[in-house]
Amino acid sequence: MADSGAPPAKVEEKRSWADEESDEEKEAAAPPSQAADEAQPSELRKIESLSISDVKDGGDRAPEDSDGGGRLLDDPDDSDIKAVTSGETVYNSAVAFEDLKLSDELIKGLYVEMGFSRPSKIQAITLPMILTPPYKDLIAQAHNGSGKTTCFVLGMLSRVDPRKKIPQAICICPTRELAQQNHAVLLKMGKYTGITSMCAIPSDSANYIPINKRPPVTDQVVIGTPGTIKKWTSARKLSTRDVKILVFDEADHMLAEDGFRDDSERIMKEIQRSSGGCQVLLFSATFDEAVKAFVSRVIKDGNQIFVKKEELTLEKVKQYKVQCPDELAKVEVIKDKIFEFGQKVGQTIIFVRTRNSARMLHQSLTEDGYECTSVQGALKQEDRDLIIKEFKAGLTKVLITTDLLARGFDQRQVNLVINYDLPVKHENPSEPDCELYLHRVGRTGRFGSKGAVFNFLCTDRDRSVMEKIERHFQHHIPEIPNWRSEEDFESALKDAGLL
Repeated sequence: MADSGAPPAKVEEKRSWADEESDEEKEAAAPPSQAADEAQPSELRKIESLSISDVKDGGDRAPEDSDGGGRLLDDPDDSDIKAVTSGETVYNSAVAFEDLKLSDELIKGLYVEMGFSRPSKIQAITLPMILTPPYKDLIAQAHNGSGKTTCFVLGMLSRVDPRKKIPQAICICPTRELAQQNHAVLLKMGKYTGITSMCAIPSDSANYIPINKRPPVTDQVVIGTPGTIKKWTSARKLSTRDVKILVFDEADHMLAEDGFRDDSERIMKEIQRSSGGCQVLLFSATFDEAVKAFVSRVIKDGNQIFVKKEELTLEKVKQYKVQCPDELAKVEVIKDKIFEFGQKVGQTIIFVRTRNSARMLHQSLTEDGYECTSVQGALKQEDRDLIIKEFKAGLTKVLITTDLLARGFDQRQVNLVINYDLPVKHENPSEPDCELYLHRVGRTGRFGSKGAVFNFLCTDRDRSVMEKIERHFQHHIPEIPNWRSEEDFESALKDAGLL
């Protein structure tokens, strides 16, 4: 990992709508399968600086991610991945997990616990780059649902020496929910390895321990949020001397100037100083040009994998526009259409713009007897954790959320996404946040399952924003003819394969 030389280019600072507090909050605020993988050597493809869209592979599906033989959300054969390698190292794509020379314990975890059969395309290309000496840094752009979590989790587990009881791998995530989700994957995949791990996230009030009273971390893998990890390293409770691999999940957000860039940079530099350099992996579904420019200064001699921009399309999930005359009509559609049909098709996530919108919609629905939950940044951490746990367990069917869960949240049973408010840029609400729209859409249709998205349009600005999203992705989104018609919604869901 190379240190940053020139100062990063200044990018106009922006905030997230999910950060906005209501007036009440401001007033109250107070500080407190192996058989199928007998591939011949000729099947291995050399990875060079060229398009490698011809690598043939199957899917990597855990039991909960299987759709009984359906295609992946981002089917390997549908994606054109550009790999750019650095240096003289020759990488061979992995036809089978055995090609990666993994330990028997990890192979068992992949097949028995995860239920995988062979690497997905992104894994076939990325894992050799991660696991082959001299362990170069990697910038990887991978579709939602393509198996990128397996790439970096398997990378961390492979680099750890189980005999050394000291932190050797760190993964940093933008939210506690994503950190907990990635930690759960690591526990499952590494079940037979004996490797220990912990989740470094802000403590809830019931379990809070002052930093000076915490014992030093001895777990070998640490997954957490940047603030907590920085706090632990600064207090010398988390040693970085033996860290071999550092992962940033949702790296575009972690390294954006209006995101966690300062904390992320400090952590990278601290690890570089104490460990003498370690492998850095940056994974995300999207990278904007400003982040790419910054990353190129931080990582000067790494490998790169990018999906071509035209491949980041919305074709895998059916999307619709719903013209609503006013806000009351939007609520009526939720009550009369989404709740009625949603019970038949799986789980639903409703995205709103602000915390206040989440509260108001949740209150409106529950007062009329509709069962739903809502999660947003103002909730206590223990309440957020419980709501997410219940939704992941299928105990609740409808979840209202700000963009807190737009990135990385993985729930196989989510078949409907409702954009109650379209994602727009905080500094200019007339402009769409197209990357955020892509992340929201990616919450449904995970690993080949069916999915549909309904975009509510109420004002002229909504319609203008929607048109800009369609132009950006070069994708026409059809309109529900009549927002009052049950038949029109039923027809749309049938067209999406959900009824």
